[in-house]
Amino acid sequence: MATDNGATKREPWQWDEATWRGHVRRVRAGRSLAPAEWPGGARVAVGLSFDCDHETIPLRDAETRPGKLSQGEYGSRVGARRIMDLLDRRGIRATFFMPAVSAMLHPEEARAYVDAGHEIGIHGWIHERNMLLQPADERELAVRSADTLERITGQRPVGLRTPSWDFSDATLSIAREMGLLYDSSLMADDEPYEVLADDQPTGLVEIPVEWIRDDAVYFPMDRYTALRPYTAPRDVLTIWRDEFDLAFSEGGLFQLTMHPHIIGHRSRIAILEDLVDYISDHSRVWWGSHAQIATFVRDDAVAALLREPDESEA
Repeated sequence: MATDNGATKREPWQWDEATWRGHVRRVRAGRSLAPAEWPGGARVAVGLSFDCDHETIPLRDAETRPGKLSQGEYGSRVGARRIMDLLDRRGIRATFFMPAVSAMLHPEEARAYVDAGHEIGIHGWIHERNMLLQPADERELAVRSADTLERITGQRPVGLRTPSWDFSDATLSIAREMGLLYDSSLMADDEPYEVLADDQPTGLVEIPVEWIRDDAVYFPMDRYTALRPYTAPRDVLTIWRDEFDLAFSEGGLFQLTMHPHIIGHRSRIAILEDLVDYISDHSRVWWGSHAQIATFVRDDAVAALLREPDESEA
């Protein structure tokens, strides 16, 4: 197989060990940041997050028909209100990852999240696909997104969730350059961990995600593709309850990713409310934003290192 410059491109099965190891090592999970105990002696931490994509999904694909845009508009017009009402009634603080274009289309919504004590995080400019971008373009859009969210809400984002969890070869260096506290796009663990770059600690906290714990896997519908809601809402509730039960048993983190234009529908918000009630029936539960979780595990890890005896004095 030849490349454009005439050089031979090797297939993966032809790579030498240094090549495939290099790809694997570029971004890797480092030390676990799972604490021995969560704030207040809690047994489990719960981090609810909502990706406020709204109209940016069709706009990203240059899809401008009113029908597709209206599906996204539902997220801001109806879904976000229902989510905010639920969180307010239960006294829960959550994280809202919002593309900058969504925030500009719905500035009152973005400000309402921050005014209610929630966190707002970076989620791209227009929900672009990072792995199709040049590094300079990805960097420019990330910085512009952070600046826009800060200008609209007054809160400077400290966390990143890449659109579609599309983590490129340049994403980690961009996040570090921006001085971010955490990322929430990778899937190497159930518990928070430190991200490594070529085997070197970066100080960046990862709050891991998983498609199992994402409503977009189960519920969307697209009449022109094979995308269909194959899983009943109550079946999804069972999956998420099982995920929480083991997190509670292990003393770990239960993280959930949702979207206002998906979970905000009546039959879907009902299962979120049931899940929140189920979790609340347990004692020793700490509800935190992703920034609060990242800050706690980072500080706890530092404190643990300071408590370790100096081997030179042993």
